[in-house]
Amino acid sequence: MGDDSAEARDKNWRTLMRAAQDGDGAAYSRLLCEILPLLRRMVARKWRGAQDVDDIVQDILLSVHAVRHTYDPTRAFMPWLMTIAARRIADAARRSSARSANEATVETMPETFDADETKSEQDRSDDHGAIEHAMSGLPQGQRQAVEFLKLKGLSLEEASAATGKSVTSLKVTMHRALKAMRKALEEKR
Repeated sequence: MGDDSAEARDKNWRTLMRAAQDGDGAAYSRLLCEILPLLRRMVARKWRGAQDVDDIVQDILLSVHAVRHTYDPTRAFMPWLMTIAARRIADAARRSSARSANEATVETMPETFDADETKSEQDRSDDHGAIEHAMSGLPQGQRQAVEFLKLKGLSLEEASAATGKSVTSLKVTMHRALKAMRKALEEKR
């Protein structure tokens, strides 16, 4: 893309963002649709895991949405957008690095099984009771996320449609619910 077309694109995006800041939803929607392919290409070039690209792009778009009021329409749009994108990519790299630092590979799988058919009736009853107890301590939103995503087996998109929450919000809620349940189960032991 030549300098003239990049300059024209930036000017167009500045205009759309200014209109979005003034409450023009159509301009904001158009801006997001136009920057989406650019963000996907950028993240795909910089990120090694193709499955994470859409999640990172969503993080970038959420950040753009959250800080759109900070954009100064008298300045270039691309540097502002690229700064946000670079920071979200760095955040994703930190999260990925922290996750992989805590992962361990297992050479030999343990010979015990967690499957219900290997448990006695008493063990299954104890597990069910402990899980119900752990779920009962969750706030309503977290309990609903566990019910939809884990007990009913809905996908994130299906649960999002059923609850009216965004996929990202459901992921965060589910993470917090599982963390709280894990803590409750450990305390019960």
